[in-house]
Amino acid sequence: MKYTNLGRTGLRVSRICLGCMSYGTPTWRPWVLDEEAAQPFFRRAVELGINFFDTADMYSMGVSEEVTGRALRRYARMDEVVIATKVYFPMGDGQNLRGLSRKHIVQGCEASLKRLGVETIDLYQIHRMDPNTPLEETLSALDQLVRQGKVRYLGASSAYAWQFARALGVADLHGWSRFVSMQGHYNLVYREEEREMLPLCESEGIGVIPWSPLARGLLAGSRKSLNDRSSTARAKSDTFSGQLYDQPGDWEVAEATQKVAAARNVPPAQVALAWLLSRPQVTAPIIGATKPEHLEDAVRAVDLKLAPEELKALEAPYKPHEVRGM
Repeated sequence: MKYTNLGRTGLRVSRICLGCMSYGTPTWRPWVLDEEAAQPFFRRAVELGINFFDTADMYSMGVSEEVTGRALRRYARMDEVVIATKVYFPMGDGQNLRGLSRKHIVQGCEASLKRLGVETIDLYQIHRMDPNTPLEETLSALDQLVRQGKVRYLGASSAYAWQFARALGVADLHGWSRFVSMQGHYNLVYREEEREMLPLCESEGIGVIPWSPLARGLLAGSRKSLNDRSSTARAKSDTFSGQLYDQPGDWEVAEATQKVAAARNVPPAQVALAWLLSRPQVTAPIIGATKPEHLEDAVRAVDLKLAPEELKALEAPYKPHEVRGM
């Protein structure tokens, strides 16, 4: 495994981040693995050198955090791993169990600490921007958590570049802890982040940790067509995928990925991840793993160097999209 700094911080993270949305309870999503089935993935990830793990309070409504915390305490050195979680989405029916108010952020952080079984969260991320809460309230609450030692670093996920730039500026203006990472929707099929967000992150020293690096499996080579919803357990019930990837050109990108992979004699997933890792702004793609080969392919992608002509072939079919994933 190779490691790098998360943005301009001194925090060292593996070039692959294990996304833990896949672990929790199948009552939340039918493709989610329960705790017993998830254990081998955490153990193998640690064996492969992965030290970066991403979850969220709303994944399996808190159970993902519980499973992640117990597994890492069992298999990893807690002073070495980097645990990231998120706050924003509803955690119940109450009016104050959602959003980015001071009340929900503080209560959400304390609940996540308890579920994870840790004293401090390494990377605490806002899952989305909250249009119903003043930005200053959100940022000052997050800064409070850092000053109290409950959180070490702050991150954000899926925002417009102007929103993120404003958040960085407001934090700097008040001397508050600023975001050090952006978790955005970015892969070979969806590259709109290249317009504004990635240049902003590069300029501001922000680490980029893309979600859906394999386009919900579209780039993994398991689907037979763009509309194939039967090839995997997740595809059968994943209604969000159709909202993200529904253009004819999306399948052309998948076919280009398969062609490059066949010439290299490697799985398409390795090629898609290697392409992301070749982007200078990208710190670590967040990969989901529900089969052993998912982890192995991801780690092998770290050492797969694509030639200029291969990069060109992968990028050539791309057609612009509307903004999606927010």
